[in-house]
Amino acid sequence: MNTKSFLVAGLVGGIVDWLLGWLLYGIIFINMFPQPNEDSNAIIYITCGCIAFGFFISYIFNKWAQISTFTDGLTAGAIIGLFMGLITNFFRLYEQASVNYEMFFTDSGISIVLAAVVGAFVGLINGKIK
Repeated sequence: MNTKSFLVAGLVGGIVDWLLGWLLYGIIFINMFPQPNEDSNAIIYITCGCIAFGFFISYIFNKWAQISTFTDGLTAGAIIGLFMGLITNFFRLYEQASVNYEMFFTDSGISIVLAAVVGAFVGLINGKIK
């Protein structure tokens, strides 16, 4: 595994995840998803989660899949996002008293888009850094 590619692609993937998540959850779909209190540490946890996701995708692409193109990263990221979105939202349905299918499908779709774009950037960077 190329350590430099893993680190750079993971960090960039995390930043892309944070920015796109802010756009989707914080602006476009702000009324659908609960927003954290401004006085909480939520932004720190969200940032750490985004960076961890970037490194997760980067590790998979570098160590196991050898993905090094934008298109392959986009495709693999979308598949990872599909399963992560379904897993997360099925557990969310279990935890909630009432079922909200609109939120289920919207969040699953957002997960696919987020992971696809992060995967595309990680794949692109992997191809540039060899």
